[in-house]
Amino acid sequence: MNISSLRGAILMRSFRVSMMATALAALPLTAFAQTAAPPAPPRPAQAVAKPKPAAPAPTAPQQAAAATTQGAAATAKSGAGEDVIARVGNTNISADQIRAYVASLGPRERAAFGQDPGLLSQAVRLMLANRLVLQEVAAKKWDQQAAVAEQLDRVRENAVVELYLQTVSAPPASFPSEDDLQKVYDANRASFLMPRQFELAQIFVAVAKDADKAAEDKAKKAVEDLQRRLKAPGADFAALANETNDAKNDAKNGGELGWVAESQIRPEIRTQVMALAKNAVAEPIKLDDGWHIIRLIDTKAAYTRTLPEVRELLIQQMRNERAAVLRRAYIAELLKQHPPVINELALSGLIGGQTPAAR
Repeated sequence: MNISSLRGAILMRSFRVSMMATALAALPLTAFAQTAAPPAPPRPAQAVAKPKPAAPAPTAPQQAAAATTQGAAATAKSGAGEDVIARVGNTNISADQIRAYVASLGPRERAAFGQDPGLLSQAVRLMLANRLVLQEVAAKKWDQQAAVAEQLDRVRENAVVELYLQTVSAPPASFPSEDDLQKVYDANRASFLMPRQFELAQIFVAVAKDADKAAEDKAKKAVEDLQRRLKAPGADFAALANETNDAKNDAKNGGELGWVAESQIRPEIRTQVMALAKNAVAEPIKLDDGWHIIRLIDTKAAYTRTLPEVRELLIQQMRNERAAVLRRAYIAELLKQHPPVINELALSGLIGGQTPAAR
């Protein structure tokens, strides 16, 4: 059983921080009071296990250089004298181009690159793939077809309008002020509540949904044997988890699941976990995928995230809302100065597939 399916067996539908942050950014600030801030995502594990300490992450340029086509040196110089970070076909991507790409991203995207340099390598690979496609387009003169050119004109028109509106509706760099930021945080403090979290480990004995009685009995006997061994003096839960959990698909980290929010744990397991003392082991729990033996490693009480913790998210949200207000005001003023005129009768005829003259 793979890690994701095994973790899903004991968890309710979960929400990663990045997904929730995106969702929050789409909400008006008044909605913050109704939306709980996401818990920190549990670390992936065997049944979902804590990963072993990783070697120091390579720098972003090193990651980007990994995308270089074989034989192309990352430190080569292009004809213009720029550092070539990547190459595909007859196209180079320079360090300056990558810096410009990163600079065009939002704060959260740039922060993600800082936290995971591997993301930059993925971005460079995508840029290289795009360059290859563009080479194909140019070679086949595909973009010169009348129908394609018409579509490209519409795409360009929409892109120009969008970029221009972003420019004219951008809030001042000084917005929001510290006072405004504090007021919004205070008004929405309840939305930044982090639920109680549990650090868990598990031993898993799989049982197929369509298993026959013999397979069910075999799994139950294995669980009973595990119970007996766990209750013996000096029992090592982690060793038993490594011995029992699927060696082929599951990470061997003592069965550790990492930190899991209370709201994400399936009710059948949550009830037992909440009754456990630290380092205690629950009675075996039978779910639709098999038997789960859960150990509670530690607990974190619920708490409210501080303003410094949510500062960047709040600033981005407030700026997005202010930009939306400025955009609407700008468009409203344009329409006021140049009132549109629409032939509603002809328009309704078009919807029905006929013009008034054709009736």
